[in-house]
Amino acid sequence: MDWPHDPDGDEGSEGRRKYGHAVVAKKIDETEEFPLDVSAFVAEYGDDPVRIDSETVVPLRDVFEGVDAGTVEDFETLHRLLGEAMRENGNWFYEGPEAFVGDA
Repeated sequence: MDWPHDPDGDEGSEGRRKYGHAVVAKKIDETEEFPLDVSAFVAEYGDDPVRIDSETVVPLRDVFEGVDAGTVEDFETLHRLLGEAMRENGNWFYEGPEAFVGDA
């Protein structure tokens, strides 16, 4: 896919340092944009790249697939809804610390 900007540039995941929620969060001014109109937000940023993991980049609209809310009241609710949608759609790669740390 041709992205509107480099997914690892200043407007994207900043050299692969920011993934998923962090990429979405930096597009929102928490003090001015809530309640957030989900449809308007996706219409404006839907083609922007969101890095899911070190090998996967998807359009922002894919991250919001399954978020049924018309508006979201606050950042905490937005993150909860995105996390649920990302898990449901296979866009969640973190499986908890036990997946990375063995028994000592």
